[in-house]
Amino acid sequence: MRAQLLACAAAVAVAVGATATSAKDLPAGGLTVEEVAQWLQADGYQAKIVTEKNGAKTITSSSGGVNFHIGFYDCRSERCASLQFFAGFDTHGALNPVKMNEWNHTKRWARGYVDQVDDPWIEMDVDLSPGGTYDILNDEFAIWRNVLGDFSRFIRSS
Repeated sequence: MRAQLLACAAAVAVAVGATATSAKDLPAGGLTVEEVAQWLQADGYQAKIVTEKNGAKTITSSSGGVNFHIGFYDCRSERCASLQFFAGFDTHGALNPVKMNEWNHTKRWARGYVDQVDDPWIEMDVDLSPGGTYDILNDEFAIWRNVLGDFSRFIRSS
């Protein structure tokens, strides 16, 4: 029995070690807008690349029926070392800064704020470089989707 347990533990260790070393690294310097769009689409999400008035490219997408955007930062030669998930909600000024502080006080991964007309926004930053992997990016995206859903419910209940 002990030999079987040791063999099983060894197999698990090998499997875990293989998983840890087989994580696909992100390209040096981060990702391009097009690569992020492809990454989203490969997982079944819409990804529309939009060129803003200032020439910057963003991506629009949605999760759980809630629209969000992705902005790109620290870009060199079209590769961006960080990105930001963000979403805004039109509440006609129904959410004030005091209520938003309630959200921020109890949350860790994303920050919320209200704009000049008291409409709520949520943002979450993600570093892509140095040393990122697609597994980490997938984990960060899962956190974003959960936070976005929680924030949407918070907005509706306020």
